Amino acid sequence: MKVFRRIRHKLILDNKKTQYLKYALGEIILVVIGILIALQINNWNQSNKDKNSLNEYLIKIKSHTTEDIEQLEELSNGRKKIADLCKKARNSILNKTEKDNLFLFKISGAAFVDFYFKPNSGGYESLKNSEFYGKINNTKLDSLLAKYHSLVDRIAENERSYNQYTVHQENFLDTQIDRSLILASAFMPLDSLTTKVTLQSEYDQEFIDYTAKPAYRNVISLAAWQFDTMIEQYQKLTELGHLIIEDIDKITEE
Repeated sequence: MKVFRRIRHKLILDNKKTQYLKYALGEIILVVIGILIALQINNWNQSNKDKNSLNEYLIKIKSHTTEDIEQLEELSNGRKKIADLCKKARNSILNKTEKDNLFLFKISGAAFVDFYFKPNSGGYESLKNSEFYGKINNTKLDSLLAKYHSLVDRIAENERSYNQYTVHQENFLDTQIDRSLILASAFMPLDSLTTKVTLQSEYDQEFIDYTAKPAYRNVISLAAWQFDTMIEQYQKLTELGHLIIEDIDKITEE
């Protein structure tokens, strides 16, 4: 600045107005260029900060989606095992061989257990409520996330409908039969049962009567086919989850 002042002072003293005006114009241009460069640097810094903040949200979504996929695999495996048992029990009902497959009917009672998929949507909800959500609006990732959470809602409704039905049927069964012998047979050690007055045949007969009830068989039959639908939904959600993770990796690695 001292150099600039010295030049301006010399030009004024020498009465070189034209050269002074050219110099003044050049100085103004330099100042404007400096301001533009400073603004560009500031915008670049802000853009980097925004990108880093967005990436933090996306990495959290990726972590939660990975957890969901692991949970979906466990649910799929569990429901498939139960569905296979229920299909065998259903065939036994149709073939009237229930008494020959008493153990099968006992373990098919797992169809009454209420499983729920519990997704971790914290990262996605945080991003939606942040100022950075607009940065992925109308992108491939935005579409994938919308499809993912729409399917999550459908899965939740399907599970809720099935579980509420099984609870209703189980509560009805409780009014129709005394389950004391059934529960004793299921949870007491075998060596302890042999010391009781009640014979094993009585425990078995109680279970035969219990599993012959329409409410029990309705649940077995429902699980035999509806679990396949649930498993298919889990698989579709898993596929969407992998696509989301893949897209997030592309964005965060740029």
